[in-house]
Amino acid sequence: MVPALRYLSGACRRARGGFPGGFSAACRPAQGRPWQLCQGGRRASTRSFDVVIIGGGIVGLASARALILRHPALSIGVLEKEKDLAVHQTGHNSGVIHSGIYYKPESLKAKLCVQGAALIYEYCNQKGISYKQCGKLIVAVEQEEIPRLQALYERGLQNGVQGLRLIQQEDIKKKEPYCRGLMAIDCPYTGIVDYRQVALSFAQDFQEAGGFVLTNFEVKDIEMAKEGPSGSKDETKYPIVIRNTKGEEVQCQYVVTCAGLYSDRISELSGCNPDPRIVPFRGDYLLLKPEKCYLVKGNIYPVPDSRFPFLGVHFTPRMDGSIWLGPNAVLAFKREGYKPFDFSARDVMDVIMKSGLIKLVFQNFSYGVNEMYKACFLSATVKHLQKFIPEITVSDILRGPAGVRAQALDRDGNLVEDFVFDGGVGDIGNRILHVRNAPSPAATSSLAISVMIADEVQQKFKL
Repeated sequence: MVPALRYLSGACRRARGGFPGGFSAACRPAQGRPWQLCQGGRRASTRSFDVVIIGGGIVGLASARALILRHPALSIGVLEKEKDLAVHQTGHNSGVIHSGIYYKPESLKAKLCVQGAALIYEYCNQKGISYKQCGKLIVAVEQEEIPRLQALYERGLQNGVQGLRLIQQEDIKKKEPYCRGLMAIDCPYTGIVDYRQVALSFAQDFQEAGGFVLTNFEVKDIEMAKEGPSGSKDETKYPIVIRNTKGEEVQCQYVVTCAGLYSDRISELSGCNPDPRIVPFRGDYLLLKPEKCYLVKGNIYPVPDSRFPFLGVHFTPRMDGSIWLGPNAVLAFKREGYKPFDFSARDVMDVIMKSGLIKLVFQNFSYGVNEMYKACFLSATVKHLQKFIPEITVSDILRGPAGVRAQALDRDGNLVEDFVFDGGVGDIGNRILHVRNAPSPAATSSLAISVMIADEVQQKFKL
């Protein structure tokens, strides 16, 4: 069951002498309703915080939780543009708890994934959040894939992934009776969980520790406060003004941005470097019909192509018992475009004019065309799936949900594969930390990322 997201009363602030910026317990919405900015003593209902986190996805909420648990005397707020939390990348991913096998040794991705998986399992046990450690097979179905599979196995050992072993055809059949393959890596530490449930639990921890969540707050401007004639205390202590699209404001001392699909735009709003740019890639899933779900027991993945950050079309069991097949990876024409024909002129122009997409397309033209073809024709995806489970037919599948991945891309058309954190210069830049690129496996790594962000915030802002 998803834990209820509770909006706590003024009792949580009794040790701090009330709510920052004159915010009162009466302004709290009923459970499950979006936050509304209430009228305070100053223009446009300004509120003040020591630290503001922009972005209510799993990374932002984990970071907010880590900060308030480490610094309980600080007033900390989370700003989320939607009416609910964790509804985009967090709420549209496959739900896999990754083991850390894929990533370059010594990279942040590798370190944070291995640490993060252990922390997620521990957290779920503590909170009673259901998960399944169902394992994963990475299966080579062609002879030419075996050297890459063996290299991947060695990489996993270097990364410290638990329980890895190479298995042959007979052992593949023991674990996945309907799966064919020449050789596979058995990853017993891989699991599945509902990451939105995890994220809402982070939010509950944060609020119970005295944190604030403001939804329906789409950030439009970030600027330094203009000192008024009164020279008020808040204008001095909380010099950064964050304004939303409705003209409502909060003020703060420091900002951490975890804006996902909008991380480049939020960085640009603050006067910091907009690069690397975000290019949205949509991943479409198929669903295995319920009467055919017996064909899959755990996660079944192909041997990945090391040229791309995408892991290929795979079989993923879900916590509700369904089986997802996919995803593909095609350019989305809108940053939150979950349907094939969702379109935003601004998003498309940004991708064409400001990123290295054109160079990426020319470098990987055949791959892109193949992904588009599979997105249009179910039979093409099924043909790929049949390499692993020959019994699957087109009549066994349905079109399912989709997610949009925030992929950072540099101006030379190179995919930015690792986590990127930066700040800026000047009055605002010195008071802000941007999480610029938090690609998969960011959900798995969220608790480990939050520790690193809390460390960086503490050091940079001298909290």
